[in-house]
Formats: sequence, structure tokens, C-alpha cells
Amino acid sequence: MARDSRTGELGVAVQSHYFQVGPVVPWAIAGVGAVATQSMVNVSFGPLGLEHMRAGYTATQALKALLAGDTQPESRQVALVDAAGNVAVHTGARCIPAAGHRTGEGFSCQANLMEKDTVWDAMHDAYTTTDAPLAERMMAALEAAEAEGGDIRGKQSAAMLVVTGKPTGRSWEERIIELRVEDASDPLAELRRLLRVKRAYMTGNDADRLEEEKDVAGATAKMREAIALAPEMVELQFWSGLSIAQAGQLDEGCALIAVAVAKDKRWIETIRRLVAVDRLPADLASEIEARLTASSRRP
Repeated sequence: MARDSRTGELGVAVQSHYFQVGPVVPWAIAGVGAVATQSMVNVSFGPLGLEHMRAGYTATQALKALLAGDTQPESRQVALVDAAGNVAVHTGARCIPAAGHRTGEGFSCQANLMEKDTVWDAMHDAYTTTDAPLAERMMAALEAAEAEGGDIRGKQSAAMLVVTGKPTGRSWEERIIELRVEDASDPLAELRRLLRVKRAYMTGNDADRLEEEKDVAGATAKMREAIALAPEMVELQFWSGLSIAQAGQLDEGCALIAVAVAKDKRWIETIRRLVAVDRLPADLASEIEARLTASSRRP
């Protein structure tokens, strides 16, 4: 659970041998704080902790309030970080061992029911030595925990939540990364894959904004970057190909569209439907279809 001092982003990442850990452990609101509620989970610690910090409590004050109102604080593990980067964490004496935590500037690594009591130190070291955005640093911490032995019960689910550093009043835009692996044999591998795909789509969104600003060269560069991040995502290939073709680079654009069409020929019908609602010029659509047909006939 962490706040990025450079961007102000707040986030929580978790893995557990527990079905659907995502709706339970990670909580965050832009400009307010983040909470990870664990062990014999009191789920209310998430929303209540955020409400306390929204009301002006520091992370430490919010933690004290949560524990004071709980009937089993000795069985809880909970960590909070506020928008100023203050961290407060509690590992109750009756959390099932190995259980513990280690904090750093603006972050906390905590775990319970671990195979070894060295897990949270491994998480700390991975987080502090990884030079990357917040999400990737938290990912590195989870992977270090698993490499150190992880949950003594095994592994089943994982989740990650990251919100922006500045509130905008549009909460749906502030939750920039929200990923869940509900049930998997290797949840961290799947979470890492989803994070890569999410970064690709975020890059694609950047391309869309540049296109709206009439920065064709910048948008095209971002589209290529998005495709490089997740080449298996045919939808990125299709829409980027259309945009690149509309920018006058028909060969490259059609080559990308062809990748999608090779997977599913219904993308051709999608082109026709875009024409029907004036989202694509009819003459360009005809040229694209002609090129796709010609390329499909080549030996």
C-alpha cells in the first residue's frame, strides 16, 4: 500500500489464497488516501478509513479510530496512507503467523499467514529498488513476496488498485488502474499480464487525445507504442490501423487491420458499419477493403 511522492498516486496491491481478494483488501480515493485491510478482515476498515481521512484525519488518527471501534483488533491487519504520505499500520498479536509489516517513506508492506517471516522485508526491498511507476513497483513487491515463500496456503487471487494524485470530482476517471484476478493457478503472472495490457490501452487513450488535438504524428507514435506493449490485442491493431490509414499511411494502416481480420473476418463488417454512421469515409473504407482482399489472395 503506497503513495507515489512524484505523482501523488495512491495504490494497493495484494495476492492471497482467498477467492476474490479484490473486493475485500484494496481501497483508495484520489486526494484522500489508501487502505489495505487484511488478516481476519474487517471490510469496513476500507470505506471507514477513507471516510476518516476525507474528514481530515491523518493516517495515524484514522487507524486509531478504526481499532477503537473494532471488537477484535488483535486479529486484524490494516495499513493506511493519507494524501500527505503519512503511513500507519497495525498487525494484531493474534494474526496468524508468520505475520508482520515494514514501512518506508509513503508506503507499507504487510503480510500474514506467510511461509516465512522474511516476506515483508523482501517486499520492502523490491519496492524500494524498483525504478518504475507506482503500479509496477507494487507488482515487484508482490512478486518478491511470492519468491520468498508467499502465503503458506498457496495462491489463488490477486488485485491492484491505483488512483490519481489529484481529485477531479470525476471518480470514474481517477481510478486509473483497477485489476482483479479472482481465481487462477498463478495469479501474479495473470496480474502482471493484465497490467501490461492496461498500460497498452492507457497508451492508446493517450493516442486518442493527441488525435483529437490534431497531433497526427504524436498520435501515430503512441499507437505504435500501444501495439508494441500488447501485440496480441487485435482491437488495438484494428483501431490504430484505421487511424493510421486515415492519416494517409494506408500500407501500415491496412497491415494492422489485416491482423485483426485474420483473427476474425467480422472486423470487415465493423468497417462497413462505421461508414453507415459517418465514422469512416466510404471511399477510404472501400480502399481498405480492396487492399485487404488483395492481400488475402496473395500466396
